[in-house]
Amino acid sequence: MIKNNELPSTSVKSMSGYLAPLVRDIPPSGIRKFFDLVSASKDIISLGVGEPDFCTPWHIREAAVYSLERGNTKYTPNSGLYELREAISEYLYDSFQVPYEPSDEVLVTVGGSEAIDLALRALVVPGDEILIAEPSYISYSPIVRISGGVPIGIETFAKDDFKLKPEAVKARITPKTKILIVSYPSNPTGGIMSYEDWVPIAKIAEEHDLIVISDEIYAELTFEQNHVSFASLPGMRDRTILVSGFSKAFAMTGWRMGYACGHSDIIKAMLKIHQYTVMCAPAMGQVAALEALRNGMEEKDRMVESYNQRRRLVVHSFREIGVQCHEPQGAFYAFPSISSTGLSSDEFAQRLLHEAKVAVVPGDVFGLGGEGFIRCSYAYSVNQLIEAIDRIGNFVRKL
Repeated sequence: MIKNNELPSTSVKSMSGYLAPLVRDIPPSGIRKFFDLVSASKDIISLGVGEPDFCTPWHIREAAVYSLERGNTKYTPNSGLYELREAISEYLYDSFQVPYEPSDEVLVTVGGSEAIDLALRALVVPGDEILIAEPSYISYSPIVRISGGVPIGIETFAKDDFKLKPEAVKARITPKTKILIVSYPSNPTGGIMSYEDWVPIAKIAEEHDLIVISDEIYAELTFEQNHVSFASLPGMRDRTILVSGFSKAFAMTGWRMGYACGHSDIIKAMLKIHQYTVMCAPAMGQVAALEALRNGMEEKDRMVESYNQRRRLVVHSFREIGVQCHEPQGAFYAFPSISSTGLSSDEFAQRLLHEAKVAVVPGDVFGLGGEGFIRCSYAYSVNQLIEAIDRIGNFVRKL
């Protein structure tokens, strides 16, 4: 038997030469970089990770535990439990007036991220240009590249409350444009789009025959007006892939439960990839998701109200310390401007971490329009938020 110290030596110094250049050249997550720094340090208050500080409500956990105790540990149908797909369909219709057929227009996925990946891989031909409203969730551009597409950012601005403007979309369209990715309420800006905001975007999508991937994972987290699903606009249901999940609204990040809804032809294509790569989402997670939709609305509403209170606190506190901050209308992020400090977003975040022991995410990792801003999640306790912004205020005054 060969012992570890008797293993034959190898002359291979690096395995990077074996990696696909496309994957090798993708930078690691800018959010995770700061998360790793926080994990290795003490006395740091982190506002960096977009994760609810609430635990998944007990009855949702209990439903999953009871399912395990009953021995429900086998594969489910590839597209997900029919009862769950039916509940998702009913929920979307009741909440956002978008009808979907559970049998072939709803696909249960391993988080919303898998749904986005499946949609892009099902649609993209190498060289296709994919428009992305930015600043945006950091995964969109890398997934587009992995699928063979070319990500094209469309910058949004604080003066417009980070709304997507039709003239900006038109300016980026070329004969190669195939898909528009939008995410409202927005991570990282907290911006939202009203029905009136969406109408000209829908007209552009129709005129240029675009498919729209609408990431609505924060749909439930709007504070002063109801969420408007892009798929609810006239003529947009069949050209929209609606992506959402249970992570944010139901405090179920670790369960990795998401879904995609859309035209049956597209969902069937996504299902093919899902069958060969994932098989199905975890059975116990699907049971938990079903319980969330059936009996979890009161807890969801309480969590949203708590986020709303923290939102007001954070925006007011940033303005009190002299940091300009537009008022986010959705999600659970503030996106204050730090341009007055003269530091880049990355410099500000690095120095804030080391000098004030507060972790935030530099805005430049979110694409166009992110430089000069930092993302601060307010899905943390009030005490943590107050202490963190107090430290940020002291740091800014020293500058």
